[in-house]
Amino acid sequence: MRRPAIGCQLGIIAPMISKYHIEMTRAALAPHFSERALEVIVAANIKQDAIINQFGHDEIHYDNNAIDKGDRYIIEQRGYVIATLLTPGILSAWIAFGRLLHTAQDFYAHTNYVTMWLEQFGETPPPSTEIEPLIKELVKSPKLCSGKVYLPMDVLAIIPFLRPLALRFLPKDSHGWMNLDVPERGPKFPYAIAAATKRTEYELDLLRKILTPEMFARFTDK
Repeated sequence: MRRPAIGCQLGIIAPMISKYHIEMTRAALAPHFSERALEVIVAANIKQDAIINQFGHDEIHYDNNAIDKGDRYIIEQRGYVIATLLTPGILSAWIAFGRLLHTAQDFYAHTNYVTMWLEQFGETPPPSTEIEPLIKELVKSPKLCSGKVYLPMDVLAIIPFLRPLALRFLPKDSHGWMNLDVPERGPKFPYAIAAATKRTEYELDLLRKILTPEMFARFTDK
């Protein structure tokens, strides 16, 4: 899959690039949704990285320690899914679900959840496929935090040849240092992908439990 241009894929603060959001969403949902539903969900997911969503919307990406706001945003979007399915409509439910999934997936790339999970195992971490995405002690830990956006250096850190220079001036709690958006961020990246994919599956299973069988069938469009 062709990687989007820097300006399109990374917006202002280098969110997990669209390629990985698409791959995770399709891997988790393709067996359960019609293709037309999946296309809308994926499009709504990656649209969250539009530049307009990079200003004053930390909750969408869990940036700047907006942990509680991010959690509330997910709950809000889940509510939109349910409310839409109580009407004859369906398109808004798919869009809200795509928005929800983007934020849920960004949680693992933009917070230190993966780092805290790995710290439990010392020098011998298990394979990335074993990560659990919603361990209560970690999700509710006072140590849970996300990268702060320091402008303009965090923008410069997006550009590969300027990144080493930008990191010299960025504090360790910056988005530039903390993000796990791309494989180049190191060995923690596969854990972020695995956790985000499992979280995507969890969000679908949660709706399966909340919705009536008829509503869920309409939602998945199968």
